Amino acid sequence: MTDILQQSLAHTDVPALAMPVGGIGTGGFAINADASLRQWQLHSVPNHRGALPGTGFWLRLTQIEPPLDVVSMVQAHPVDDPKAPLTTDAHVPSWMTDAGNHVSFFESAQFSGTYPIAEVSLSDSRHPLQITMRALNPMVPGDVDVSGVPTGMFEFTLHNTSDIAVHGTLAGSLLNAVGWDGITPISSSTPGLGGNVNRLRRAHGWSQVVMDNPTLDESHPLAGQMVISADDPRAAVLTRCSGIEHLTAFLESRALNNGVPRLDIAPTVGDPQLNAPSSGQGPSPQGQSWLGVVGVPFWIEPGESRSIRFSFAWHFPNRMVDIEQFGGSRPEWGSTKFYLGNAYALRFADAVAVSDAVAAQWSDLVRRTSRWTTNLVSSSLSPDETDRLAAQAAYVRSPTCFIGADGRFYGYEGSLGASTTMWSGQFGGSCPMNCTHVWQYEAALAGLWPQLERNMRDTELEVMQNPDGSIPHRLRVPAYLPQMGYGIGGPEEPALDGMLATIVKSLRDVQRGAGLPWLEQHWPALLKLYHHIAQRWDADGDGVLRGIQPSTHDIDLAGVNSFMGSLWLAALRALEEMARLVGDADTADEARDRFLRGSVAYDELLFDGTHYVQKLDEGDPTDYQWMTGVLSDQVIGQWWAHQLGLGYILPKEHVRSALRHVVAMNLRHGFDTFEHPYRVYADAADDSGLLMCSWPEGGRPAVPTRYADEVWTGIEWQVAAHCLFEGLIDEGEAILHAMWKRHDGRRRNPYNEIECGDHYARAMAGWTTLQALSGVRVDHAAGVIVVDKPGRWPWVGARGYGWVDVSDDGIRMHAVEGVADLAPVRMTARE
Repeated sequence: MTDILQQSLAHTDVPALAMPVGGIGTGGFAINADASLRQWQLHSVPNHRGALPGTGFWLRLTQIEPPLDVVSMVQAHPVDDPKAPLTTDAHVPSWMTDAGNHVSFFESAQFSGTYPIAEVSLSDSRHPLQITMRALNPMVPGDVDVSGVPTGMFEFTLHNTSDIAVHGTLAGSLLNAVGWDGITPISSSTPGLGGNVNRLRRAHGWSQVVMDNPTLDESHPLAGQMVISADDPRAAVLTRCSGIEHLTAFLESRALNNGVPRLDIAPTVGDPQLNAPSSGQGPSPQGQSWLGVVGVPFWIEPGESRSIRFSFAWHFPNRMVDIEQFGGSRPEWGSTKFYLGNAYALRFADAVAVSDAVAAQWSDLVRRTSRWTTNLVSSSLSPDETDRLAAQAAYVRSPTCFIGADGRFYGYEGSLGASTTMWSGQFGGSCPMNCTHVWQYEAALAGLWPQLERNMRDTELEVMQNPDGSIPHRLRVPAYLPQMGYGIGGPEEPALDGMLATIVKSLRDVQRGAGLPWLEQHWPALLKLYHHIAQRWDADGDGVLRGIQPSTHDIDLAGVNSFMGSLWLAALRALEEMARLVGDADTADEARDRFLRGSVAYDELLFDGTHYVQKLDEGDPTDYQWMTGVLSDQVIGQWWAHQLGLGYILPKEHVRSALRHVVAMNLRHGFDTFEHPYRVYADAADDSGLLMCSWPEGGRPAVPTRYADEVWTGIEWQVAAHCLFEGLIDEGEAILHAMWKRHDGRRRNPYNEIECGDHYARAMAGWTTLQALSGVRVDHAAGVIVVDKPGRWPWVGARGYGWVDVSDDGIRMHAVEGVADLAPVRMTARE
């Protein structure tokens, strides 16, 4: 299986491929396979179609003899959107097509990369210059600050393939978007724009255009600053560019006799060349803004190369509550827009400070980022596994997630987009906030930045928990506001699976380095949660949950079912382990007793010889149930148990039988004739995907469990990883191949798996595939790293990351960053 991301891909083959560029909580943009920059979301509002007209990179290439003169955008011609349902990753802004037609595009672009590093090679038969563009945002597992810098870093390598010297200008441009609401398409009359001011700055060997909007008060929600920089102190700068024609004139005016020596005595001059177009003057007109353009001249001899660096930096500190929250409003709030802020703004005073820090630390930031991707690429993971797992980090660094000025980590379910137009439009965060039942599946945050995952537990146990011990599945922000009890939305009462997840995730937090004092601090709240669940759904103490059970399917499950049941069994085992750590023997024994009885009872009641079914009690509702159906995540609790090293919570062979049956019955090949009652995530004849639920032997309820006929990548990742944990390699790989092929860049983006919005949090279940493939499990509570498969495998701990080499000759552990302070232990047979 050769993954689409490991090849050098022609942009025409993958028009939907768009790698996000941005840090944790910073917003950002995306680089398409054609090298264009799209999906501008620097502000707090997610908007997958956000466009900054005129922003990108431009080339003027000339040659004296024989004469040559080419002006081009540094990107290939955009490919028409292939129109996959519910996605906009291939959407081409109209300004881009118009601009390319005004100048020209490169003929060819080839994309490759391992997130967060994108590389695009561009060539054109009209001239001998080959360009490679590398783009990234700094990222280091465990280092939140480095992984949360609001910047895009670009390094261009220009290579002259001919036997004649070439010269010209490579220019970068950025639209001053300070004051833009992040939603309204930018045109000649855009609300919020106007009065924008661009100014030249030359400092520390770089030339810059600094952009702000002084018409806005510093506390205005849209106030901020942007900077475009190039690593040439004598670059020609068009500080206030009015548009594409002005930019083109600037490029066409470039000459070898460019007046650069005059900068030695007049460094405040933007463009030292006298025979060049003038910069615009003063603040931008009402409804309009300026482009800032920085052009770096070059002369390249035959066979030689030149490197040029650019950076974008931005700083929008005043994030406000800009989403309609669940739980109803309160009259005393009136029209208040509550302040949330952005954590990155506490580390950087403005975008100039960001730009200066990036310039000063450039080599170190690139080196540390590259060391992470190298750690993955050089492991025993296959190329497709490497790139798909690397892409998991993109969800944490997408607009779905942010860190407020209060230091709390916040996550939507996803970012509103084409998949949410039918109920909530296309702009903003989807289903706020910190939804426990969706984030139950998430593993990438916990795996890469465990301190942020632990931050979410702090919020659940310190802020969200109700007096009765329950935890509503949504957080109302700011966190100091009264929280929700009921009427939450999707479902209406606190989701039981979300509460069970808080328990199992707490053990994961401890294993990922939270420490015993942290657990002791939260132990009373965890006990309160456990007692609430037990008293409401297992009052007789037989270890079986009964009654109405609100779930992630946005409905209430009922009766005895293995979805909630297996989660309950995993939570009981997790509670037992934590109780023993804090010295609460009574709770440990009680949890163990419930677990033992529940495990036997669930298996006896629900296993029908092939899989686990649902059995309703008298009086239970029949609508939205699955009963004898084949639910794909019917043994999700066992997936959790394997992650945490808890052993089997149900009989091993029954679990494996259930998974085999799930794959055999629910992995569908071909969706062109499939009837979609609701949302469409697989639609083509060559699409394959795992249905949420099916009834191959009949018995489908008149009103089946909601979303039964949909294909969710979060469930596919979870079931595939579980199959791999169980040694069901063919089944696991079949699911992964189906999912990855649907998201191969041709119609759907490998960096954006959607569900109820773009960059959907449930898709981060994919990180568990790393543990399933490698057999590596980190447990700081025990001070060990557990291994069970030969190979060189990546590991990430609380105090460092690196690789561990497992062979018959022994175990060798190496830290790439931080320390390798865990003792390697080989796993015996999984029981």
